[in-house]
Amino acid sequence: MKTLTPDGLVDLTEEEIADIQELQSSTTREARVAQSMRSERNGLLAESDWTQANDSPLAAEKKVEWASYRTALRDLPTSEGWPSVTFPTEPS
Repeated sequence: MKTLTPDGLVDLTEEEIADIQELQSSTTREARVAQSMRSERNGLLAESDWTQANDSPLAAEKKVEWASYRTALRDLPTSEGWPSVTFPTEPS
């Protein structure tokens, strides 16, 4: 049973404090990895913007390939295992 300290706080054991710190640390690490992956993904999207422009020199079939690639990039954050995912391969 937990006891309250005179100032109204719960008195935690050293083990409970260590568990909370580990959880906070792993959550922070995952958030940093996710942000890094989003930044890389956003860069790849920006670099491929030209492929979808009306005046792009690409053939229609290549535009479709690039559109599919860009959709896969945009869908990454909702993929199973995010942020530990593999980026799709850029069309040649």
